Amino acid sequence: MTQNPTHMTLAEARDALKAKTLSSVELTQLHLDAIAAKNPALNAYVHHTPEIALAQAAAADAKLAKGEAGLLEGIPIGVKDLFCTKGVHSQAASHILEGFKPEYESTVTQNLFAQGAVMLGKTNMDEFAMGSANINSVYGPCINPWRRTDAPEVKLVPGGSSGGSSSAVAARLGFMATGTDTGGSIRQPAAFTGIVGMKPTYGRCSRWGMVAFASSLDQAGPMTRTVRDAAISLNAMAGHDPKDSTSAIQDVPDFEAVLGQGVKGLKIGIPNEYRIDGMDAEIAAAWDKGIAILKEAGAEIVSVSLPHTRYALPTYYIIAPAEASSNLARYDGVRFGLRVMDEGDSLNDMYEKTRAAGFGAEVKRRILIGTYVLSAGYYDAYYKQAQRVRTLIARDFVDAFTQCDVILAPTAPSAAFAVGDVYERCVYHSCIACRTAGAVVTHRFKQGRAATWVAAYWPCV
Repeated sequence: MTQNPTHMTLAEARDALKAKTLSSVELTQLHLDAIAAKNPALNAYVHHTPEIALAQAAAADAKLAKGEAGLLEGIPIGVKDLFCTKGVHSQAASHILEGFKPEYESTVTQNLFAQGAVMLGKTNMDEFAMGSANINSVYGPCINPWRRTDAPEVKLVPGGSSGGSSSAVAARLGFMATGTDTGGSIRQPAAFTGIVGMKPTYGRCSRWGMVAFASSLDQAGPMTRTVRDAAISLNAMAGHDPKDSTSAIQDVPDFEAVLGQGVKGLKIGIPNEYRIDGMDAEIAAAWDKGIAILKEAGAEIVSVSLPHTRYALPTYYIIAPAEASSNLARYDGVRFGLRVMDEGDSLNDMYEKTRAAGFGAEVKRRILIGTYVLSAGYYDAYYKQAQRVRTLIARDFVDAFTQCDVILAPTAPSAAFAVGDVYERCVYHSCIACRTAGAVVTHRFKQGRAATWVAAYWPCV
């Protein structure tokens, strides 16, 4: 075999394992060796599980020998640190969950293991999935394996919050990795690293055993190097789960079987409101190229309107922090994870010290915002109003899909930026994401970071 097996697609590796031209133990060891060589520079994996991986690989080889292969039998993967994995550190990249090893398995990882997946380790992420650059992590920042040709010395962010998963898959340190998406945390890091990221329909994958951020938005999904690999992975991940009250009671179709049907005759919607001032010219050109490719393949291009687009980010940054404020209240130093207290401290003292030491700055900011918008006197003005606007935004998409079959748009208005740049983007009112949100903000700056803000929360600070 001349090709490096770690550079295969998941589908190719699956077929090689079934043909017995490669064993899972061999394939797993090659990935473990690659992680040992590359991960110190990337920080994509933060908990390593070589013993578990090799044991799962040996079990997979035994099943393959008997012709009892699951969908992912013997395939090495990474698992985002947001998923609870039995007996393995599951910290959501937060100091407050340091040392936490669950006594149970998340439904998504249980489904993957039941289909023969081999866990190489847990991948880096923004703390509690709050971030878009993978710099808000107790483990330190994760690095994008790609470099710009004009500045190869500059380290780029891999996106977030699933930055460790995107970096690992792009660097050939796993055929697939799990991600979670609340407001772009699968799609944006996939775009930043040149891989395929899919946020499935809410309810398609169980949330049970995922550390919660915003429960009405969180959804697990696959991150892979090809669309076919994503289809195979989603088939293994998805399914109804009675332990999750929001899990969809629907059969899982064979996603791989419907690939390759082409786009001829499909109507492709292009949202008018997504053509924003200041969009990176390279992104706009790539979008136009995608439109041309689809048109040449026989699709019909139609314009659609999503009139409430400008309110989407402000709405998200009310609803998501509000739900986070509620979900993260459980981390108090009493039941699990970090506990900080001195002799003679009261219960309230312990709560305050534990949460102050355990949560990072970004998580604290979002908890404070969420608590504020849920507080008496502000609930109706902020949270309730945001829920109403959310309904209008959803209605925009329902109306748009009466005119088209799919919508084509860039994942992000810019490519991956340099590590360290994330907080400087708002200093001169130049942040594309904030201007897209239509935020009107009065603020003062201190060392490049917003020290105070009024009227709306800027998503990049």
